[in-house]
Amino acid sequence: MAALSEFVSIHCGADHPGVATLVLSRPPTNAMTRQVYRELAQAAAELGRRDDISAVILFGGHEIFSAGNDVPQLRTLTRQEAETAAEVRRDAVRAVAAIPKPTVAAITGYALGAGLTLALAADWRISGDNARFGATEILAGLIPDGGGMARLTRTVGTSRAKELVYSGRFFDAEEALEVGLIDEMVAPDDVYDAAVAWAGRFVGAPTQALAAAKAGIDDVFELTPAERLAAERRRYAEVFASAAKVALRDQG
Repeated sequence: MAALSEFVSIHCGADHPGVATLVLSRPPTNAMTRQVYRELAQAAAELGRRDDISAVILFGGHEIFSAGNDVPQLRTLTRQEAETAAEVRRDAVRAVAAIPKPTVAAITGYALGAGLTLALAADWRISGDNARFGATEILAGLIPDGGGMARLTRTVGTSRAKELVYSGRFFDAEEALEVGLIDEMVAPDDVYDAAVAWAGRFVGAPTQALAAAKAGIDDVFELTPAERLAAERRRYAEVFASAAKVALRDQG
Protein backbone atom coordinates (compact mmCIF):
# COMPACT_ATOMS: atom_id res chain seq x y z
CA MET A 1 0.00 0.00 0.00
CA ALA A 2 1.21 3.51 -0.85
CA ALA A 3 -0.35 6.25 1.26
CA LEU A 4 -0.44 9.42 -0.77
CA SER A 5 -1.90 11.64 1.92
CA GLU A 6 -4.71 11.77 4.38
CA PHE A 7 -7.65 10.73 2.21
CA VAL A 8 -6.33 8.80 -0.80
CA SER A 9 -4.21 5.66 -1.05
CA ILE A 10 -3.13 3.15 -3.68
CA HIS A 11 -3.34 -0.52 -2.77
CA CYS A 12 -1.47 -3.20 -4.72
CA GLY A 13 -2.07 -6.52 -3.05
CA ALA A 14 -0.07 -9.67 -3.64
CA ASP A 15 -3.35 -11.53 -4.23
CA HIS A 16 -4.06 -9.50 -7.37
CA PRO A 17 -0.73 -8.60 -9.01
CA GLY A 18 -1.02 -5.94 -11.68
CA VAL A 19 -4.30 -4.57 -10.30
CA ALA A 20 -4.21 -1.38 -8.21
CA THR A 21 -7.02 0.02 -6.12
CA LEU A 22 -7.32 3.77 -5.69
CA VAL A 23 -9.15 4.14 -2.39
CA LEU A 24 -11.05 7.20 -1.12
CA SER A 25 -11.19 7.30 2.66
CA ARG A 26 -12.87 10.35 4.15
CA PRO A 27 -15.51 8.97 6.53
CA PRO A 28 -18.37 8.92 6.90
CA THR A 29 -19.47 9.79 3.34
CA ASN A 30 -16.26 10.33 1.34
CA ALA A 31 -17.33 13.92 0.74
CA MET A 32 -14.98 15.58 -1.73
CA THR A 33 -12.90 18.62 -0.76
CA ARG A 34 -10.19 20.50 -2.63
CA GLN A 35 -7.60 18.46 -0.75
CA VAL A 36 -9.24 15.19 -1.81
CA TYR A 37 -9.27 16.32 -5.44
CA ARG A 38 -5.59 17.26 -5.32
CA GLU A 39 -4.79 13.87 -3.84
CA LEU A 40 -6.82 12.15 -6.55
CA ALA A 41 -4.86 13.98 -9.24
CA GLN A 42 -1.60 12.97 -7.57
CA ALA A 43 -2.76 9.35 -7.36
CA ALA A 44 -3.81 9.31 -11.00
CA ALA A 45 -0.41 10.61 -12.07
CA GLU A 46 1.38 7.93 -10.04
CA LEU A 47 -0.83 5.17 -11.44
CA GLY A 48 -0.10 6.35 -14.96
CA ARG A 49 3.65 6.16 -14.38
CA ARG A 50 3.83 2.74 -12.80
CA ASP A 51 4.77 -0.12 -15.11
CA ASP A 52 3.74 -2.76 -12.57
CA ILE A 53 0.07 -1.76 -12.79
CA SER A 54 -2.12 -2.97 -15.65
CA ALA A 55 -5.60 -1.88 -14.46
CA VAL A 56 -7.11 0.31 -11.75
CA ILE A 57 -10.15 0.04 -9.47
CA LEU A 58 -11.75 3.20 -8.04
CA PHE A 59 -13.19 2.34 -4.63
CA GLY A 60 -14.68 4.23 -1.72
CA GLY A 61 -14.81 1.25 0.62
CA HIS A 62 -17.49 -1.32 1.31
CA GLU A 63 -20.03 1.18 2.66
CA ILE A 64 -20.12 4.15 0.27
CA PHE A 65 -18.44 5.32 -2.93
CA SER A 66 -18.95 9.07 -2.43
CA ALA A 67 -21.85 11.32 -1.44
CA GLY A 68 -20.42 14.22 -3.47
CA ASN A 69 -18.75 17.53 -2.78
CA ASP A 70 -18.39 18.87 0.75
CA VAL A 71 -21.13 21.49 0.47
CA PRO A 72 -20.31 23.28 3.77
CA GLN A 73 -16.80 23.90 2.42
CA LEU A 74 -18.22 25.21 -0.85
CA ARG A 75 -20.43 27.66 1.01
CA THR A 76 -17.37 29.39 2.51
CA LEU A 77 -15.87 30.32 -0.86
CA THR A 78 -15.92 33.64 -2.64
CA ARG A 79 -16.85 33.67 -6.31
CA GLN A 80 -13.18 33.74 -7.35
CA GLU A 81 -12.32 30.95 -4.93
CA ALA A 82 -15.26 28.92 -6.25
CA GLU A 83 -13.95 29.26 -9.80
CA THR A 84 -10.49 28.15 -8.71
CA ALA A 85 -11.97 25.22 -6.79
CA ALA A 86 -13.94 24.22 -9.88
CA GLU A 87 -10.69 24.10 -11.86
CA VAL A 88 -9.16 21.84 -9.21
CA ARG A 89 -12.16 19.50 -9.47
CA ARG A 90 -12.06 19.50 -13.27
CA ASP A 91 -8.33 18.76 -13.35
CA ALA A 92 -8.67 15.88 -10.90
CA VAL A 93 -11.52 14.23 -12.79
CA ARG A 94 -9.63 14.65 -16.06
CA ALA A 95 -6.54 13.10 -14.47
CA VAL A 96 -8.52 10.06 -13.34
CA ALA A 97 -10.19 9.72 -16.74
CA ALA A 98 -6.80 9.97 -18.46
CA ILE A 99 -5.11 7.15 -16.50
CA PRO A 100 -3.64 5.23 -19.46
CA LYS A 101 -4.94 1.88 -18.22
CA PRO A 102 -8.38 0.25 -17.99
CA THR A 103 -10.27 1.61 -14.98
CA VAL A 104 -13.37 0.35 -13.19
CA ALA A 105 -15.43 2.08 -10.52
CA ALA A 106 -16.58 -0.30 -7.78
CA ILE A 107 -19.66 1.48 -6.45
CA THR A 108 -21.12 0.73 -3.04
CA GLY A 109 -23.81 2.59 -1.13
CA TYR A 110 -24.14 5.94 -2.86
CA ALA A 111 -22.60 7.74 -5.84
CA LEU A 112 -24.08 11.23 -5.66
CA GLY A 113 -23.17 14.54 -7.24
CA ALA A 114 -19.41 14.73 -7.59
CA GLY A 115 -19.23 11.07 -6.59
CA LEU A 116 -21.26 10.22 -9.67
CA THR A 117 -18.98 12.42 -11.79
CA LEU A 118 -15.94 10.55 -10.47
CA ALA A 119 -17.55 7.19 -11.25
CA LEU A 120 -18.28 8.39 -14.78
CA ALA A 121 -14.56 9.07 -15.25
CA ALA A 122 -13.93 5.31 -15.13
CA ASP A 123 -14.07 3.11 -18.22
CA TRP A 124 -16.48 0.65 -16.59
CA ARG A 125 -18.80 0.76 -13.59
CA ILE A 126 -19.94 -2.04 -11.31
CA SER A 127 -22.36 -1.45 -8.44
CA GLY A 128 -24.21 -3.31 -5.75
CA ASP A 129 -27.89 -3.90 -6.41
CA ASN A 130 -28.69 -1.68 -3.40
CA ALA A 131 -26.62 1.31 -4.57
CA ARG A 132 -28.23 4.70 -5.10
CA PHE A 133 -27.25 7.33 -7.63
CA GLY A 134 -28.06 10.97 -8.32
CA ALA A 135 -26.84 14.13 -10.03
CA THR A 136 -27.89 15.92 -6.86
CA GLU A 137 -26.13 19.30 -7.15
CA ILE A 138 -29.35 21.11 -8.09
CA LEU A 139 -30.75 20.27 -4.63
CA ALA A 140 -28.11 22.61 -3.18
CA GLY A 141 -28.78 25.29 -5.81
CA LEU A 142 -25.70 24.27 -7.80
CA ILE A 143 -24.93 22.39 -11.02
CA PRO A 144 -22.60 19.47 -11.74
CA ASP A 145 -19.08 20.53 -12.63
CA GLY A 146 -15.78 18.79 -13.17
CA GLY A 147 -17.15 17.64 -16.50
CA GLY A 148 -20.06 15.91 -14.79
CA MET A 149 -22.80 17.09 -17.13
CA ALA A 150 -20.84 16.24 -20.26
CA ARG A 151 -19.92 12.77 -18.98
CA LEU A 152 -23.49 12.06 -17.90
CA THR A 153 -24.84 13.21 -21.27
CA ARG A 154 -22.37 11.03 -23.18
CA THR A 155 -23.39 8.06 -21.08
CA VAL A 156 -27.18 8.27 -20.88
CA GLY A 157 -28.14 10.74 -23.65
CA THR A 158 -29.27 14.35 -23.65
CA SER A 159 -32.91 13.99 -22.60
CA ARG A 160 -32.19 11.58 -19.76
CA ALA A 161 -29.26 13.69 -18.55
CA LYS A 162 -31.43 16.82 -18.45
CA GLU A 163 -34.12 15.03 -16.47
CA LEU A 164 -31.61 13.71 -13.94
CA VAL A 165 -29.75 17.03 -13.57
CA TYR A 166 -32.89 19.19 -13.46
CA SER A 167 -34.57 17.01 -10.83
CA GLY A 168 -31.53 15.96 -8.80
CA ARG A 169 -33.52 12.85 -7.92
CA PHE A 170 -32.08 9.66 -6.51
CA PHE A 171 -32.38 6.50 -8.58
CA ASP A 172 -31.53 2.89 -7.95
CA ALA A 173 -29.03 0.48 -9.47
CA GLU A 174 -31.64 -1.21 -11.63
CA GLU A 175 -32.44 2.08 -13.37
CA ALA A 176 -28.73 2.91 -13.60
CA LEU A 177 -28.16 -0.39 -15.39
CA GLU A 178 -31.15 0.16 -17.68
CA VAL A 179 -29.92 3.58 -18.87
CA GLY A 180 -26.30 2.44 -19.25
CA LEU A 181 -24.86 4.41 -16.35
CA ILE A 182 -23.48 1.22 -14.82
CA ASP A 183 -22.31 -1.83 -16.75
CA GLU A 184 -22.77 -4.56 -14.19
CA MET A 185 -24.92 -5.02 -11.07
CA VAL A 186 -24.02 -7.57 -8.42
CA ALA A 187 -24.83 -8.38 -4.80
CA PRO A 188 -23.48 -5.68 -2.46
CA ASP A 189 -20.86 -7.95 -0.92
CA ASP A 190 -19.57 -8.93 -4.37
CA VAL A 191 -18.85 -5.45 -5.75
CA TYR A 192 -15.12 -5.35 -5.09
CA ASP A 193 -14.51 -8.94 -6.18
CA ALA A 194 -16.42 -8.27 -9.41
CA ALA A 195 -14.24 -5.22 -10.02
CA VAL A 196 -11.09 -7.29 -9.43
CA ALA A 197 -12.35 -9.89 -11.92
CA TRP A 198 -12.96 -7.20 -14.55
CA ALA A 199 -9.60 -5.52 -13.99
CA GLY A 200 -7.73 -8.80 -13.87
CA ARG A 201 -8.54 -9.51 -17.50
CA PHE A 202 -6.01 -6.87 -18.52
CA VAL A 203 -3.04 -8.13 -16.53
CA GLY A 204 -0.47 -9.21 -19.08
CA ALA A 205 -2.30 -7.47 -21.92
CA PRO A 206 -0.39 -5.14 -24.30
CA THR A 207 -0.31 -2.02 -22.15
CA GLN A 208 0.78 0.42 -24.86
CA ALA A 209 -1.95 -0.75 -27.21
CA LEU A 210 -4.59 -0.49 -24.48
CA ALA A 211 -3.43 3.02 -23.59
CA ALA A 212 -3.57 4.06 -27.25
CA ALA A 213 -7.03 2.52 -27.69
CA LYS A 214 -8.35 4.29 -24.60
CA ALA A 215 -6.96 7.64 -25.71
CA GLY A 216 -8.33 7.17 -29.22
CA ILE A 217 -11.83 6.39 -27.98
CA ASP A 218 -11.81 9.33 -25.58
CA ASP A 219 -10.61 11.61 -28.39
CA VAL A 220 -14.14 11.44 -29.79
CA PHE A 221 -15.15 13.85 -27.04
CA GLU A 222 -12.13 16.13 -27.19
CA LEU A 223 -10.93 16.54 -30.80
CA THR A 224 -12.29 17.43 -34.21
CA PRO A 225 -12.70 14.58 -36.73
CA ALA A 226 -9.51 15.59 -38.55
CA GLU A 227 -7.56 15.81 -35.30
CA ARG A 228 -8.87 12.40 -34.22
CA LEU A 229 -7.74 10.75 -37.45
CA ALA A 230 -4.30 12.32 -37.19
CA ALA A 231 -3.94 11.21 -33.57
CA GLU A 232 -5.13 7.71 -34.44
CA ARG A 233 -2.54 7.38 -37.22
CA ARG A 234 0.20 8.58 -34.89
CA ARG A 235 -0.77 6.20 -32.11
CA TYR A 236 -1.10 3.28 -34.52
CA ALA A 237 2.41 3.90 -35.81
CA GLU A 238 3.77 4.08 -32.26
CA VAL A 239 2.03 0.86 -31.22
CA PHE A 240 3.07 -0.88 -34.44
CA ALA A 241 6.70 0.06 -33.88
CA SER A 242 6.56 -1.18 -30.30
CA ALA A 243 4.89 -4.48 -31.32
CA ALA A 244 7.45 -5.00 -34.07
CA LYS A 245 10.29 -4.56 -31.57
CA VAL A 246 8.72 -7.13 -29.26
CA ALA A 247 8.25 -9.59 -32.13
CA LEU A 248 11.86 -9.19 -33.24
CA ARG A 249 13.08 -9.61 -29.70
CA ASP A 250 11.02 -12.77 -29.23
CA GLN A 251 12.28 -14.22 -32.51
CA GLY A 252 15.84 -13.53 -31.49
